[in-house]
Amino acid sequence: MNKQRLFLFIPLIVFALLAVLFWRGLSLNPNEMPSALLNKPVPAFELPVLPAPENPQGLVSANHEMLKGKVSLLNVWATWCTTCKQEHEFLNTLKAQGVLIYGINYKDNTEDAQRWLAELHNPYVYSVLDEDGRLGLNLGVFGAPETYVIDKQGVIRYKHIGDVNAQVWEQTIKPVIDSLN
Repeated sequence: MNKQRLFLFIPLIVFALLAVLFWRGLSLNPNEMPSALLNKPVPAFELPVLPAPENPQGLVSANHEMLKGKVSLLNVWATWCTTCKQEHEFLNTLKAQGVLIYGINYKDNTEDAQRWLAELHNPYVYSVLDEDGRLGLNLGVFGAPETYVIDKQGVIRYKHIGDVNAQVWEQTIKPVIDSLN
């Protein structure tokens, strides 16, 4: 074969390589992104707490030490996040079942967040204000919502990207919590 005929196969080879790469990418689950903080303590923070409707004075601040003692969830949320609104009702259901949920109000407007909790009820023990996103950056947050399972020592044991719903709870998060209790 001459060289000109060999060049005719180059587009076919490139297409085959791209097809393999696309096929591999489509088979990945975006909710299973690894977390660099898995099995490491929640990063140190000291942030103001969002005053909630049931406690308008609020705490002055909260820190990572307050997450220790019981297995809990740490939920990243914002009023600008439409998926957060979808999961909010289920978080209230979990609170009614006795699940401890702490919140991180991520890059949000404080007044909007207070109005949100007043209208949709507050599933959080407390929610810290991460207005500049620094805590989110330290946690490796990709966007809202994200939920972390925190063990009794304040160590991150699981990270879920996306909304927490009944299926995710039963199949993924609850078994992790049960194994830690």
